[in-house]
Parts: sequence; structure tokens; C-alpha cells
Amino acid sequence: MIATADIVRELRAAGLAGREDVVLEPLTGGVSCDVWKVDTPTGPIVVKRPLPQLRVAAEWLAPVERGTSEVRWLRRARAVDPAIVPEVLAELPGHAFAMRFLPGCPVWKDELTAGRVDIRFAAEVGRSIAEVHAATANSAHDRDAFPNDAMFRALRVDPFFLHVAQKDTELAPALYALADDLVSRKVALVHGDVSPKNILVNAGAPVFLDAECAVYGDPAFDPAFCVTHLLLKAVWLDDIRLVESAAALVAAYRAGISWEVADDLLLRAGKLTAGLLVARVDGKSPAPYLTDAAHRRIVRDQARALILAPQPVDVLVANWKRTDP
Repeated sequence: MIATADIVRELRAAGLAGREDVVLEPLTGGVSCDVWKVDTPTGPIVVKRPLPQLRVAAEWLAPVERGTSEVRWLRRARAVDPAIVPEVLAELPGHAFAMRFLPGCPVWKDELTAGRVDIRFAAEVGRSIAEVHAATANSAHDRDAFPNDAMFRALRVDPFFLHVAQKDTELAPALYALADDLVSRKVALVHGDVSPKNILVNAGAPVFLDAECAVYGDPAFDPAFCVTHLLLKAVWLDDIRLVESAAALVAAYRAGISWEVADDLLLRAGKLTAGLLVARVDGKSPAPYLTDAAHRRIVRDQARALILAPQPVDVLVANWKRTDP
């Protein structure tokens, strides 16, 4: 484990800090990394260092090499559209890295929980995700640059799908099949953690962070992951606008699908969304805000039915219930 003094030394070696005192201000909210804000002579930056053991109740180990994978995703996405990611300034030892801090950009999750729901912004999220997928689809170069299957399995497949399958005999066949299909598809560059907590709002446009789970895989995972969060929050906050945001995201994403039949992808996304919804109630990393037993039951009952009788993600969203019938 690298000490913070080593981080400071490496920032100086990279030309990002001078001889003056350097203060690492911890930023909270994540479970997988140490993150600090650092004021430098050229403006504030963020330093991120992955943890080998995630900060969750269950044992959840993950390779720290994911920090390097995140840097690669940020740089590749920046080549597609510089507006949708922060600039990476330097890679540091221990798979840490420094990137530009974007002041005045609220986190989308904070906006949603405060009741400031912009459905047009959700559509921009869907459009931007599709833009990266379209630019990297069926690319041997991108596939070779992201040989991260083991990491994606450790961070996404095992804790979300297989953890539930090992405990639930009724859902196990569908979840095992879902996991096998997910890891077998090599279609486009996947962010792997498109969540409102990992998206900044920059003058009405999304900026994506935290691509630790990046893999060349099934693009359906990204919209499914974000839709899952919006539907969970719709139940938690009983806000129809969050369901409408999910619908807008899916519609904008669908409009950008150019690499395969859209209906096929949306059905896969629906299956993944159902599995992820169950995982955020009964998996290794349950949604921390779903503390109400009634809310968990509303999510669980709908998700279990959808795993056993899948629907395309747009249909799933249209039929989503925020409260008991």
C-alpha cells in the first residue's frame, strides 16, 4: 500500500505539485478507492488510488490494476468526445492516477435525491454512452486494449449475479445463464459503472467518472446499470420523473445503436436490469438507501418476476411500479 507521502512525492515528480506543502483532502462517497482533492499551482486536481478490499460488509476483493484500466477508458472516451470525461494528468505508482478536477459540477445522484430531475439530462447520458459504444464496436484494437475479463468478473459478475445465484435456487438457472452470456459477448467498450454517483452535471452535459470496471464486452450492461439505479431511486423517492428519466435514457441510447439490431440489445439490457435489481437488494452490495423493507420488497418482487419472464428494457421501464399495486 502506498503512503500518502509517496503520493505527494509522485505528484511532484509528475510536475503536478511544487515544493510547497501539499494537502490531500479526502473525498467521500465511494467504496472502491481512496480519492483526494489536491490544490496545485495550476488548479485543483483529483488523485485516485484503488483499494484491494472494497469498503462493504461482505468480503469483496478486487485487483488494483483496475486503476490502469480506468485511465485507459477515460483516454479512449476522451478521444470519442472530450466533453464527457475529465482529463487524465498523470499515472502514478500502485495504479493510482491524477485527473483534472471540475469545479462547480454537481454529482447527478445529488441532484436527483434533492428533487432536481432533468429528464433531458438523462437522455444526454444515454446518448453519450451510445456514442462510446458505437465508436468502439467490433474494434480489434479496443478489444486488445482492454483484456479485463477477470477484473469485470470480480467487480460485476461475481458480486451481482453469482452471489445471488448461489443463494437462490429458483433464480439460479436464469442468473447463471445471464452471467455466462454477459462474459461471452465481446462487442464494444463498456464503462461498467454508469451510475448517477459517477456522473457529473457540467452545464447540462454529463461527465463520466469511475470506469474501474471497464471491459470490452456487452454494451447492454451500461444502460442496464444506469436504468437500475434510476428505478431503485424511483421506488425510494416515489418519483415518477425518475422512471421517465430511465425511459428517456433508453430512448436516446436506442437511437444511437448502429452496430447491431436494437431490439436484440434492449432485450439483453432488460435481462441484465432485472438481475441487477435483485442484486441491489439481495447481492453483495445492496443499495444503501433502500433501508425500508417495503421498498426492498417492491423491487425484489418485480425483479424476480422479470428474471423469470424477461422483457426488453424499454418495456420493463414502462411497466415499473414505484409502490404496491
